[in-house]
Amino acid sequence: MKKILVIGIAAALAIGMIVTAYAAIVGAKKEGAVEYVGAQKEIFKTGKAASVVNLEELAGKKGVFAIGPIDGLDGEITIFDSKPYITKVRGNDYTVDKTLKHGAIFLVWTEQANWVDFPLPASVKGYADLQKFIKEQAQKAGVDVTKPFPFLMAGTPTEIKWHINVDRTEGKPITKELFAKSKQGYVEKNEPVDIIGFYAEGHPGEFISQYAPAIKEGSGMQNFIHIHLVSKTSKAAGHIDDITFGDGMVLRLPK
Repeated sequence: MKKILVIGIAAALAIGMIVTAYAAIVGAKKEGAVEYVGAQKEIFKTGKAASVVNLEELAGKKGVFAIGPIDGLDGEITIFDSKPYITKVRGNDYTVDKTLKHGAIFLVWTEQANWVDFPLPASVKGYADLQKFIKEQAQKAGVDVTKPFPFLMAGTPTEIKWHINVDRTEGKPITKELFAKSKQGYVEKNEPVDIIGFYAEGHPGEFISQYAPAIKEGSGMQNFIHIHLVSKTSKAAGHIDDITFGDGMVLRLPK
């Protein structure tokens, strides 16, 4: 009887360990197919860019697409189909690490295996056009646009302006001005890429910036997307600020 009891306890502990390994990330919120933890606005409330999650908590999960900034304003997180591309500015160049050994200030992600393709029409020429098209196409496809949802893109844009966070605060509390300063910009032209994005109208200051370089304050528009690129031909990976589209681009929405 004691032997059976010991075996039962051991089995329960083993099951518990498995459940723990795949449990939801502490503090994460889930809406529809999207999960997120932390918030951009906390940076300005606290003056710090502290880690709220270790990326290793995503280890073992399949079909993960995630984006966010590295803690300490020290880089960008882009995870495409569970493969991490962590870029950090180092000297006059930047590095790419393909491990999950990093912390994030905030993170938004989805676990999605099935997508439906929609060709990007010629009328979609840039960032603002894209934002409008994503919502329209998602509504037609039956996606609940009142909740955050992920999207992908593939193809060869004419130009992408993008950045990697790099700490330029000199140890001072982080303000919006210092946050904007702590970015190193890059430009890619006619380079085939995969793009990971999230659309959300009710989450400014969380994982969506209210405004973006392509949608400025006072323009009469508000930013509803957060997008990252992963190049298919170079080490480029990071946050997209603006984009000009070429022919043959494809938008992918959750099936």
